Amino acid sequence: MNLSRRQLLAATTAAGATLALPATRSAAAAPSVVRRGRPALTSGIASGDVTSNSAVVWSRTDRPGRLVVDLTSHGRFDRAIRLRGPVTSADDDFTAQLPLRGLRPGQRYDYRIAFEDSSGRLGETALGSFSTPGRSRRVSFVFTGDTAGQGYGINPDFGGMIAYRAMHRTRPDFFLHSGDNIYADGPIQAIVNVADGTIWKNVVTEEVSKVAETLAEYRGRYKYNLLDQNVRELYAEVPIISQWDDHETLNNWYPGEILTDGRYTEKRVDVLASRARKAFLEYLPMVHTAERDRIYRKVSHGPLLDVFCLDMRTYRGANPAPGVAGPVAMLGAEQAAWLVREVAASKATWKVIASDMPLGLLVPDGTEIEAVANGLAGAPGGREHEIAWVLSQFKRRKVRNTVWLTADVHYCAAHHYDPARAAYTDFDPFWEIVAGPVNAGTFGPNALDPTFGPKVEFQKAADFPGQPPSGGNQFFGHAEIDPHSGAFTVSLRDLYGTVLWRKELQPAGRGNPSS
Repeated sequence: MNLSRRQLLAATTAAGATLALPATRSAAAAPSVVRRGRPALTSGIASGDVTSNSAVVWSRTDRPGRLVVDLTSHGRFDRAIRLRGPVTSADDDFTAQLPLRGLRPGQRYDYRIAFEDSSGRLGETALGSFSTPGRSRRVSFVFTGDTAGQGYGINPDFGGMIAYRAMHRTRPDFFLHSGDNIYADGPIQAIVNVADGTIWKNVVTEEVSKVAETLAEYRGRYKYNLLDQNVRELYAEVPIISQWDDHETLNNWYPGEILTDGRYTEKRVDVLASRARKAFLEYLPMVHTAERDRIYRKVSHGPLLDVFCLDMRTYRGANPAPGVAGPVAMLGAEQAAWLVREVAASKATWKVIASDMPLGLLVPDGTEIEAVANGLAGAPGGREHEIAWVLSQFKRRKVRNTVWLTADVHYCAAHHYDPARAAYTDFDPFWEIVAGPVNAGTFGPNALDPTFGPKVEFQKAADFPGQPPSGGNQFFGHAEIDPHSGAFTVSLRDLYGTVLWRKELQPAGRGNPSS
């Protein structure tokens, strides 16, 4: 047995739980179906933010109950360690998360989740697994964004959200969701009449039939996605690293905004964002650093990779006009300083900057600017100032081997940034890989802004705006790091997993990482 009570004590202490091995019966005897009057698992199970020695596991039940996790490192649940986590209630929509610490690097873990009622009886159980990164193990992961957007939800006739199945088949170590986990502002109807004359049919629940405003409606969006078997199967076996962007709340929002949209009775975006954040943190397993509601964080995946998850939504200023010259916040000063400090201190071979919005693509919000790029040639303006500072600090501190991964624009692309082509030149070359959507309307391509010298190396977009998933133009990225050469091989793939583009990047010292 590789696990020990001592190793996992930190996990149970953090959750206020008690550590105990099964007493009168083995964990293997726990029920695998719902028994009348006992807690059920309504939305599957998941793990997240897995590192060399830690992880978070998650589930949801249908009534008050204590989360119970049986954890083993060799697949034998008769020898599993039993961990009792928090008691859940309506205050958290009967969701529960349990942090696990003291895990061994390079180890596969199997876990079984159930909830225990007030009489100590276990309810329905489900099995999951994850693997911690090790020094000599290759790293692979998938990344994308944009789930259930433009009214395209779960279509049983299409097999549901089948891009999740394609990602699952690559057997990745983790899944990076780069934002728009839900479309809280996009009602899902039973029938969508597509521009090409086809019909898309959706499963519909009450919570997704209108724009989300109440906490229950935001929660309902996550519960909706978890009705899909493809999503549930991936989540049970592939740990998640979750970011958020705008549609977890509503389209193109920024702090302090007051809505004029007649669909909303609550016009204060700050109120809506607070509810949206609570639902996001309840339904996605993640380590809460510093303050509970801080979404930006580093997830270390062993000596080969650190993932730096940004939050480009919470700290931004109002969307500016394109010609605004002065700085406009996107990350905010504290997050920007954190990013530079943590990336510069990273000892990992590769540093992935998980950005919920692209750097060089023009993303307008009516007559204003939603993303970083303002579409104007010349010196940085508006939100470009912050990114220019971050890039110049990376150069000054001799940061090597960064790759920026993003979603948001609903098509896939590979961009190479080079000061030799740029108006602003105080940075080192780097790559930005754009993926998504995973189950939403497809658009693009967007115009490139010349400020940081991007060049399109590859792109594939929609055949027509708002193209449904049935058109095949749904995209995800796949990355793999070789433990011996250190090479970072990244590819872009379609709805069925077909490789559309691939590039092998060599780490500094073994070649040019920007070539």
